Amino acid sequence: MSFSPGPVGLPGGTDIQEQRDRWERKRNRTAKELVQTEQRYCQQLELVTTFFVEILKAKGTLRQDIRESIFSSIKAIHSVNQSLLVHLENRYFGRGFEQFCPHLSHYNTYADNIYKARKALTIQLKKNKAFRRFKKLQEAREEFKNQTLEELLQLPVLRIDQYKHFLQDLTANTSPDNPEFQQLSSAVTAICDVSQRIQDNTRRHENHLQLCRVQKLLKGRKTKVLAAGRWFIREGWLKVVPRKGAVAKPKMFFLFSDMLLQATRCGPMQLANRDKFAGRHAFPLQECIVEKVFGHTRSQGGLLSLTFPKASLLLMSCNQEDLNDWKLQSKETVVHQRDELCRRPLRSAADSHNTPSSSSSTPGRKRNMVGSETSEQSQRPSSESEGSAPKRLKPTDAPEHSEEASPSSCVIL
Repeated sequence: MSFSPGPVGLPGGTDIQEQRDRWERKRNRTAKELVQTEQRYCQQLELVTTFFVEILKAKGTLRQDIRESIFSSIKAIHSVNQSLLVHLENRYFGRGFEQFCPHLSHYNTYADNIYKARKALTIQLKKNKAFRRFKKLQEAREEFKNQTLEELLQLPVLRIDQYKHFLQDLTANTSPDNPEFQQLSSAVTAICDVSQRIQDNTRRHENHLQLCRVQKLLKGRKTKVLAAGRWFIREGWLKVVPRKGAVAKPKMFFLFSDMLLQATRCGPMQLANRDKFAGRHAFPLQECIVEKVFGHTRSQGGLLSLTFPKASLLLMSCNQEDLNDWKLQSKETVVHQRDELCRRPLRSAADSHNTPSSSSSTPGRKRNMVGSETSEQSQRPSSESEGSAPKRLKPTDAPEHSEEASPSSCVIL
């Protein structure tokens, strides 16, 4: 299709006009849908503020701190969106979002509080009989159209993603010469920032749930999985190949962003823990070399070699694809830890003197220097290698933490 300028009636000018007409039709269709959905959205926000926030405040059914925890900034969001709706209904899209974006802090506050709000609501529905009855009566109103309070409280988070798509479509079908083009472009950037924040919050919440799940799978409280900044990556069964030619035994492994946890299933005689695992070794990923060993199991699987400063693991799997996934994700984790170390400031001379140097490696092998381990891991005793039998040290037998202790050694659980 030619977009060269030309008089009306000639091929070039006709094609340009047709393209402009298509842009205008798409823009009008997007604008109409935006206005209609915004009208419905404001009505739904009004249901929450009128029939829940205001009445609960007047009745005193919930304490103020609990109300704020559940409803957060939804009242401020309703007020801001009412002003936006007036501009949208008058087709002032650029001006409307230009005045709307400075108030996106209300959406940030709401998004940061959404999981806390769900938890607070669940607790009140379980313990507060008066609130449970009140909620049921309000949701039975005709205006709610079978929508629950939980569904309505989720709307501001969902609306941000809708705004992003609407604004991207409007901007794509607006001429750069249009005065609204710059306003819409700036609004897209601001909305995308909030959308990314919501996605990050979701990822952190899902990761927290995974950490809690793994913690519940482990017997006792000695093995600590919940830690700030730790990310769950994957889990699965791998066979540990011993050094002295014994039978390779399957072990459960949990891979995190800062360590690899080896565990064994509890025995059938332990009725209370028969579905749980006992943590055996925690291998920090500070200075870890990940290599795939070829030629042992041909195409049916392979061997994965993990070398730590004071320990090593040779892991086997009969599933080639599964082993490749373990290798890839392990290497990505090690590289991420190395990058984190590069971003950190240099230590003082005293700290450098107390930090042990890494062990020597074979020629041609490059050791990956990775981020430092958590203080909790650095205070635990270390084991020399995976080949030694796991020990359970008594508190009196545990070695004292000294300056010479290596912070990157294997941890016996």
